[in-house]
Amino acid sequence: MNLLEKLQQEILIADGAMGTLLYSYGTGSCFEELNLSHPEQIQTIHQAYIDAGADVIQTNTYAANYLKLQRYGLEDSVKEINSAAVRHAKAAAKSQTFVLGTMGGNRGIKPESITIEEIKRSFREQLYCLLLEGVDGLLLETFYDLEELETVLAIARKETKLPIIAQVSIQEPGVLQNRTPINEALKSLEGLGADVVGLNCRLGPYHMLAALEQIELPKHALLSAYPNASLPAYTDGKFHYEGDADYFRKSAQSFRNQGVRLLGGCCGTTPEHIRAFATGLKDRTPIVEKVVKLERKQISIEEHEPKREYEPLQEIVKKRSSVIVELDPPRKLNTDKFFEGARAFKEAGIDALTLADNSLATVRISNESLGYLVKQELGMRPLIHIACRDRNIIGLQSHLMGLHTLGMNDVLAITGDPARVGDFPGASSVYDVSSFELIQMIKQLNEGLSFSGKDLGAKTAFSVAAAFNPNVRSVEKAVKRLEKKISFGADYFISQPVFSEEKLLEVYEHTKHLEAPIYIGLMPLTSSKNAEFLHNEVPGIKIADSIRERMFALNDNPLQAAREGVEITKQLIDAALDLFNGIYLITPFLRYELTLELALYTKERARKLRGNSYVETTIY
Repeated sequence: MNLLEKLQQEILIADGAMGTLLYSYGTGSCFEELNLSHPEQIQTIHQAYIDAGADVIQTNTYAANYLKLQRYGLEDSVKEINSAAVRHAKAAAKSQTFVLGTMGGNRGIKPESITIEEIKRSFREQLYCLLLEGVDGLLLETFYDLEELETVLAIARKETKLPIIAQVSIQEPGVLQNRTPINEALKSLEGLGADVVGLNCRLGPYHMLAALEQIELPKHALLSAYPNASLPAYTDGKFHYEGDADYFRKSAQSFRNQGVRLLGGCCGTTPEHIRAFATGLKDRTPIVEKVVKLERKQISIEEHEPKREYEPLQEIVKKRSSVIVELDPPRKLNTDKFFEGARAFKEAGIDALTLADNSLATVRISNESLGYLVKQELGMRPLIHIACRDRNIIGLQSHLMGLHTLGMNDVLAITGDPARVGDFPGASSVYDVSSFELIQMIKQLNEGLSFSGKDLGAKTAFSVAAAFNPNVRSVEKAVKRLEKKISFGADYFISQPVFSEEKLLEVYEHTKHLEAPIYIGLMPLTSSKNAEFLHNEVPGIKIADSIRERMFALNDNPLQAAREGVEITKQLIDAALDLFNGIYLITPFLRYELTLELALYTKERARKLRGNSYVETTIY
């Protein structure tokens, strides 16, 4: 009798975690490599699960694919590792236990980090290794990204008639991270040929059962569930799980009542948890009918749209010339000059004051705190930069929810300079997500949904700017990135500083087809050293030779050099206003008097273009 025939007649018990036990033994490297170097450990764990009552065990191959093994320099050992893993499992199982060849998901919370083509190549290689060794079925587990699972499932179904178990992992009980309802996702997997569909990892029994309550019994496939032992704890540099095995015994019948046919464990589970499932499941007869309320979960958002204090910048700049100014938060605690400059810009009538997020990985006062004070005390619109470098997705969502609560709706989503270029080169650069994914997540908050798809009870009203670097060899390629950012939800763009009229024209020609407007970045140079540093050492900035020569000619006259920098920028403003409505002025070294003069010049120049008289205002 094969695995599917057995599952048609009774509920089977599967094994639990492999990595958890290997980790507890003190192994912290590549668990899959142990199939070669410590086969006795692997076989001992398999035997422990069989002795505990497991009818089905899985091979120690969750991460035994090219993409994951290359982290350890083992990418050329895919066949050797997978083949050994199947042999060890079959040696323990003999003829009494079914052996599943396990393949895990790769994408996790960052779907864009690995292309589908890379996934296909890696999956096929591992798949063929497992099939050649004669497994009884395939277990596709811990897939957070539905596209990835659907892709590999289609490949596997085409290559074999063996039973395939396809399991997703979810952040919230009823929905995948791409917001697909779990019931719809499992129906899709069944339609692609999965024999068993279900859930594993991330959730313990309580939340996994809550998810199963929303899942219909499949028409042809069967259901599986592999819950975690508990939420992990972290003590003295080590992860550990504290889930009580008896809790699993008490929940076993509830899993049966939800229609589960294959019941095992994931992270944190041990042979004791599997023994508890086997003991608690007195009745192995599966249910064949189940009543499920399939009411689509409605987001309990307020009926009215979220209020914005200011009109979105992307709407303003489509109608008229608009000036925004960057004034970096100070590196030291004295904020007098910062607020002095902010007040001057308020009087000048700029449309927004932008605040960088520790640019160049240099520690500054929090832009969130200064932005709030600028808004509350000066009545100005703050535009808050958000870098992916310093916060994981937990911190990013919390930060954004805080900005919403404080009424700051204008943000610039950027990747952020790596930590190694700044004050603390040994600090970690987080980069849980890229700027593309951050834009997408912010727009999801605008729909009333958290990053994980959870109902937030209200919508945010963020207007999302994205960064644009025109200082590259191929502006055409840079514009492709803009188009991609628009597809992810970017409302408008803010560029790196441009230092030549030729570049302005080139940017215009390559971007005039875009509906999303652009604020062109302009920054006054303060000296020849400043120009050389920016040109040679700051990523994303290139300065024309002619301008560097003009600054070098005034190397011995700091005041005149700064004056020349302003004049150069005025010439660029004249050229830019013929092509773009949006001007983004970047303040160097908190010398706000320079950008203030340029802001006033821009506004007067814009009035002149509209037919009004122009009076130059110079401020020293």
